[in-house]
Amino acid sequence: MSKPKIVTIIQARTTSTRLPGKVLLPIVGKPMLYRMYERVKNSSLVEQVVIATSTSEDDDPITELCSMAGMECFRGSLTDLLDRHYQAGKLNNADAIAKIPSDCPLIDYKIIDKIFSFYLENHEKYDYVSNLHPATYPDGNDVEIISMNALEKGWKEAKRSLEREHTTPYFWENKNIFRNANIAWESGLDYSSSHRWTIDYPEDFFFIKKVYDQLYPSNPKFGLEDILELLKRKPELMQINSKYAGKYWYENHLDELNNIEEYKQNINLSDKNEQ
Repeated sequence: MSKPKIVTIIQARTTSTRLPGKVLLPIVGKPMLYRMYERVKNSSLVEQVVIATSTSEDDDPITELCSMAGMECFRGSLTDLLDRHYQAGKLNNADAIAKIPSDCPLIDYKIIDKIFSFYLENHEKYDYVSNLHPATYPDGNDVEIISMNALEKGWKEAKRSLEREHTTPYFWENKNIFRNANIAWESGLDYSSSHRWTIDYPEDFFFIKKVYDQLYPSNPKFGLEDILELLKRKPELMQINSKYAGKYWYENHLDELNNIEEYKQNINLSDKNEQ
C-alpha cells in the first residue's frame, strides 16, 4: 500500500474584516504567517506546505513574504476557498490535502502529527478526517484532511456560498456521502469553547503575542501543554480575549446549515455561545 501524498495548505489573506492584515502582524520579530508556517513545519509528518492566498492585489504582500521567506505560494479565488484548495492540491499532484487556517499560530505540531498519522494509516477507509466535529482541543488547533477524490466531488457538487467560502462544510454535513472520522483530545477534556487560541480580533492577537513572548525565546517548539502550564501560572492572560471564547465563524451561517439541531450538538454550540 503506497503512502498518499498529503499537501498541507495554509489559507491566508490580508482582508480579514475583523482584523485586517492580521497574518502580517509581528510576533517575536516575524510576521504571524511565518510563525504559523514554522509551527506547521515542526510536524514530523508534514512534507509539502503551500501558502494559498488570493489573486487580489491586496494579497500581494503575502506573496512577497513567501518569496522572501522561501515559502511556497499559490494564488486562487478570493471568495471560493473550496476552489482555491482544490486547484492548489491538483497543481501539486496531491492525493489528499490538509487544510490548516492561518489564524491558528499556536497550533501544536503533535496534534498535526496525530491527525496525519490516523489518516495515513486509514486513508483507504476515510474521505475526510478532522479534529473539529465535534471539537475538543483548545480553539485554534484545527486540522482537516480531505482526499483529492472527495475534494473533487465536493468541488463539482457544492453550491451554497458557505460551502464554497469555508471549504469543508459540504464534507462534514454530508455523512451519507463521505466517510468521515473525528479525532478527539486524548485527555478526555473539551476546551474547544473555553480556551480561545485563534485570532479574529485585536484581543486575540494580544493574547497570542503574550504567549509567544513568554514561551518562544526558550522553547520555539512550545506546545499545548506548555501553553496550559503558562495559563496556570498566569491566569490573567486568558482574560485578554475571554469575551470571545466560544465564538465561531458558523454563528453567522446557522440558518444556511442542514440539520441545525444536530449540528449544534456536534459542535457543542450552547445557547450561551450564541448570545
